[in-house]
Amino acid sequence: MNKQTIFSILLMMMMLAFPSGLQASNPYTNPSSTYALAIPKQVTFCQENIDLRRMDVRERFDRELLAMNFMHSATLQLVKRANRYFPIIEPILKANHIPDDMKYLCCIESSLNPKSVSGTGAAGLWQFMATTAKEYGLQVNSEVDERFHIEKSTVAACQYLKDAYEIYKDWNLVAAAYNAGKRRITTSLAEQQVDDYFDLYLNEETSRYVYRILACKWVMEHLQDYGFYLRESDLYQPIDYRKVVVNKAVASWVDFAKAQGCTFKQLKEANLWIKGNVLTNSSGRLYEVKLPANDKALQFDEKNLKTHHQAWIYEGK
Repeated sequence: MNKQTIFSILLMMMMLAFPSGLQASNPYTNPSSTYALAIPKQVTFCQENIDLRRMDVRERFDRELLAMNFMHSATLQLVKRANRYFPIIEPILKANHIPDDMKYLCCIESSLNPKSVSGTGAAGLWQFMATTAKEYGLQVNSEVDERFHIEKSTVAACQYLKDAYEIYKDWNLVAAAYNAGKRRITTSLAEQQVDDYFDLYLNEETSRYVYRILACKWVMEHLQDYGFYLRESDLYQPIDYRKVVVNKAVASWVDFAKAQGCTFKQLKEANLWIKGNVLTNSSGRLYEVKLPANDKALQFDEKNLKTHHQAWIYEGK
C-alpha cells in the first residue's frame, strides 16, 4: 500500500468521524454528542415555583432531567401515548379540582401504559394496589379489575389526591404520599420536624419521585430544547369508541364481541378491566363496555390527525 492510498484512507476516516467542521468544533451542534444539559433556575409544579438554585434540589433535578433526556425511546413513547391519554385524563382532573400537573404523576407511575403492572402488583395507569383500589371504590376480582379502567381509575386517583391534600395542603407532599403512602409521609414529617418535601430525608425511591415528575413535565413542555422531534403522524391517535351498557351476566365475552361486530382482542384492548371470558354479575351492576365506533375507528388516517398539544410537534418538518 503506497503513501497516497494510506493518506486517502486516513482522510476518509477523519471525514466520517467529523462530518463538518462546525460539528467537530462544537459538540452541542452534533446530535451524536453526549453533553450536560442546561438546568433552569426554577420550575413550576401545581402553580408553585420551585427554586433550583438550592444545590441539593438542583442536583436531584439534574439527575432526573438526565434520565428523561437520555432514555430516548421511553421518553418518545411517553409523548406519543400522551396524545391519546391526556385528552381522557385532563377533563377528569379538572372536574375533580385536581391540578392539571398531576397528569405527570401518572406519566411517572406507568409511563402512560394502561396495561402496566409493577413487580409489587400495582396496576393500571395510576398503579393502584388492589387493597387501595377497593378502598377507593374500584372493583377488583377474578372477573373485573377496574384498576385498568382508565376513567374510573383516574377518578379514584383524584379522590386519593384530594384526601392527601386535605392532610398536607401541599401538592409536592401529596405526590410523595402517592408514592410512599400517607402514613409514611406523615410520620416522616413529624419525626424530622419539617413541613416541606424538599427538606425531608426519604428513601431512595420517594426522594427521587417528585423530581422525576418535575423533570417529566419540564422535558415534555420543552421537547425540541432537549432534542426530541416529532411529527403529527408520530403521535398515537385517540380511538373513537361507542359504548354499550351491560347490566347482566355475560356467558362469553367472545360471543358478546362477535355479536357486536368485533373480535375478542378488540374488545379486550378497549376494556382492559375485563378479565377472563365471563361476567357473573349476579348483582345486576352496570358496566359501560367500549367498542370500536365503526370500521375506520382502528385505522390510522394520516389525513385526519389529532394533536393534543401543538408544542409537541416540530414545525420544521
